[in-house]
Amino acid sequence: MHYGPQYGYGYAFPHPPPPDPPELPEGASPYPRWPAWYGPAAMGLGLAVTFLLIVIYGAVDVAAGGKANSSSPAFVQVATLIQDTVFVGAALVLAARTVRPRPWHFGLGRSRFWSTVGWMALAYVSFIVFEIVYGALVKPSGKQNIVRELGAKHGSVALVTGAILVIVVAPLAEEFFFRGFFYRALRTRMPVLPAALIVGIVFGAIHYDNPRTAVILPVLAVLGFIFCLVYERTGTLFSTIVLHAVNNTIAYGVETHEGWVAFAVLLLLLTGCLVAARTLPSRVSRRRRVAVAT
Repeated sequence: MHYGPQYGYGYAFPHPPPPDPPELPEGASPYPRWPAWYGPAAMGLGLAVTFLLIVIYGAVDVAAGGKANSSSPAFVQVATLIQDTVFVGAALVLAARTVRPRPWHFGLGRSRFWSTVGWMALAYVSFIVFEIVYGALVKPSGKQNIVRELGAKHGSVALVTGAILVIVVAPLAEEFFFRGFFYRALRTRMPVLPAALIVGIVFGAIHYDNPRTAVILPVLAVLGFIFCLVYERTGTLFSTIVLHAVNNTIAYGVETHEGWVAFAVLLLLLTGCLVAARTLPSRVSRRRRVAVAT
């Protein structure tokens, strides 16, 4: 290590400034050791606060002259946005109890591009095969009604706002919460498979809509399980965000018969993920990477 004014610090600054993000000892995990109970606690907190805020929103809507109809597309879209925002907030609040949250704590960082793409492709093909086999054996008749509930077929504005909620907001919020926080908290005490299985089951269960849709929940649980494995293998949350968005894009495009809208919104998300992966600080400082490379 060299010292002196020519290196940006001298007698007034006897030590170089600490790197940001901080360097990690060789072999150390970049993830905070959140207690395993943080995941379930954040889930309970998120559900409670979501319910409270939606009740308040309904009351304010009525006071403003609205009907606060819980089945109206506008109400459903606002309630969906509230839920996604609250769950991200619950994760951040509990994460902050251990250490100040940083993007890489939740897997928001870069990884090897082609290796990541390969694991994503393998994972999604595996899921499609499972979905086909499950459908042939069980022949589920129920399906989620999120497109109808969002009013995506009732006009251009609802079509676009619904696409943004389904293809951008939901993948970002749900992956941040379930894989970036819930799964990562469980991993402090559990091996990969049990932690992934628990998160997969919870991920499937939270999509319960009515008794007719219960038969498709195992498919969503398997999808959540696979997402955990992809996240574990690639080391970046952007891989599961993109997979989640691709899956939702296909479903949204098929249901609305407006695939071009879904695809355009997906391109928006992909662009954002690529930019974020390049600009967000890495969990290992650039100075350390250069030192290792030389």
